[in-house]
Amino acid sequence: MVNVTRQKVGGLGLSIKGGAEHKLPVLISRIFKNQAADQTGQLFIGDAIIKVNGEYITSCHHDDAVNILRNAGDLVILTVKHYQAATPFLHRSSSRDEHHLDNETSSTMGSEGSWQSPNQSPTGQHPRWIDIITVPLMMAYVTRYIFGTDKLRPNAFEVRGLNGVSTGIIHCDDAAILSQWLKYITDNIVGLTHLQMKLYNRNFSASERIEYMGWVNEGILNNNQPWQSYKPRFLTLKGTDVLLFDSPPLNIMDWLKCSLIFKVYQTMFRVIKDSENVDERQHCFLIQTSGHESRYLSVETRQELLRIENAWHCSVCAAVMKLGSKTFTVTTGVKTAGLTLDWNMGFALYDNESKTYTWKYKFSQLKGSSDDGKCKLKLHFQNSDTRIIETKELETSSLQSLLFCMHAFLTAKVASVDPAFLSSKTP
Repeated sequence: MVNVTRQKVGGLGLSIKGGAEHKLPVLISRIFKNQAADQTGQLFIGDAIIKVNGEYITSCHHDDAVNILRNAGDLVILTVKHYQAATPFLHRSSSRDEHHLDNETSSTMGSEGSWQSPNQSPTGQHPRWIDIITVPLMMAYVTRYIFGTDKLRPNAFEVRGLNGVSTGIIHCDDAAILSQWLKYITDNIVGLTHLQMKLYNRNFSASERIEYMGWVNEGILNNNQPWQSYKPRFLTLKGTDVLLFDSPPLNIMDWLKCSLIFKVYQTMFRVIKDSENVDERQHCFLIQTSGHESRYLSVETRQELLRIENAWHCSVCAAVMKLGSKTFTVTTGVKTAGLTLDWNMGFALYDNESKTYTWKYKFSQLKGSSDDGKCKLKLHFQNSDTRIIETKELETSSLQSLLFCMHAFLTAKVASVDPAFLSSKTP
């Protein structure tokens, strides 16, 4: 393992070639003299980079490896292995391309410096740009809103990093330029976040995979003011859980430290119509969980809201299939029974005294339901033989949890008949 301290000018001071798409390891193809990699004295042309900060990159494509190295922080720990067969070719390539590489901005680590310009040319005609503020885009977010409010800045935005660093307010000449910048930055953030999800998911089982990670803003009511302020939250959908972090998890242990965790199959997700917005924030949604206050959240774009909605449906479907069944204690008349929601069986009422099922219905037989908002519930089923509607009356102390779980099972059943819906790509 080699520790490399990133320099403000020159970055890591190395270039890479190879990648999974070429069926090659990620190889150091060039080391820049007197820069960070060269100063370690432990890195050489032909070294294959196996890990970056403990995370394997052996199956990464070239561009993914570049992004990982660019966003690995100021102190980068490289695990390397010398790849002797490639060394002669890389030395030859380095010698032939030396002048070319010194005078272009490329995707290599040698010219990486948080979007800095090329070095000054020998003629002195092109002065070098100087970095004033550097904000890593990995798990960052871009916003047009004045921080903590529902007020949009006209033709302006800021980028906030996962460590709280901000670019400051960036003003654009017109809406077209603003739109271009927002698209370019957002596309980069989404791509990097997707890459981080892939890296995290290598450490989790298929049933615990992450479906979504991203920033949202939560509306917070304050007794001292009649309007609500907004607080950034990092929302994730992982396995059967919905998690809300104050800051993104940076390693596997951080996933165990989240203070707000809900089961996705006992939580309702609802997109807020524009006419229902409580203020000027757009693209809002509610997360409702039994026994907790509803959470009013917003995102920057319609596309991001759709990403969350699609990921939510996939998470619900996967969670319900993993859960299999869920039983709630209910009463019918004076008898205590168990109402079971079962992925294969449907609805079933189990009599505790006789140890038998009183009735069973498939999910498709449910034609409607009604409740009093407290404890009473009516389920209206259609008899498969007579086509007559049969109503079953129940009472339960956990009505809201039952209703949310019913909604999850029914949503998952509907989703399961649409193969395209369930064919989400594994990040």
